[in-house]
Amino acid sequence: MIAGLYTGKTELEKLLVLSCLFSIALVGFRVFYTGQWLFVWLGWNLFLAAIPYLLTRTMIRKPSWVENTACFAVLVLVWLVFLPNSFYIITDLFHLEDRKIVPLWFDLALIFSFAWNGLLLGVSSIRQMETMLRCKWQQLEDWQFVYPMMLLNAVGIYIGRYLRYNSWDVVTDPFSLAEDLLYLVAHPFRNRFDWSMIGCYALLMALIYFTLKKLNRVW
Repeated sequence: MIAGLYTGKTELEKLLVLSCLFSIALVGFRVFYTGQWLFVWLGWNLFLAAIPYLLTRTMIRKPSWVENTACFAVLVLVWLVFLPNSFYIITDLFHLEDRKIVPLWFDLALIFSFAWNGLLLGVSSIRQMETMLRCKWQQLEDWQFVYPMMLLNAVGIYIGRYLRYNSWDVVTDPFSLAEDLLYLVAHPFRNRFDWSMIGCYALLMALIYFTLKKLNRVW
């Protein structure tokens, strides 16, 4: 079964699979050692984080989807809805505390490994989407795509962490979501700390993206 995960994968994808398996193994060991199911939900978060990458990976392998403007537009919207899940795991570091039953360093490595995998999946997915958009619009500058994308990402992280919405609430509870977003936009001063968080995370993710992109060229 594990060998099947490597079939047809690039070197980067093989490393991503290994890294995700490492995170899952840490959770499995923690459950075995403590008898507690704490942090098992990180596996679900990692699955949601992988959806945008799996979507863009499939789109790249099916050029007809990209060439069909209507199909491409729908897929991009679906991608946008799920993309914040990839970066959302960063905020799971909020759950880090000394629980005594296992060393603090172990839980730090566990949560950080999931956050790192989420970042890698998100950055890789955005890079793939940028490549597809460049094929359709050659004049598109990377900053014209990345900065707005990271701002939307940060808003998605905010509404997930603090407003407690999920990606599927776009369909199941759109009116409540729209009302809360409208309040956020209509009262920027009243929500200044919320916007501070959004702006900070947008810049952080943009820096991470551009840094990893440049490192890829250097190496």
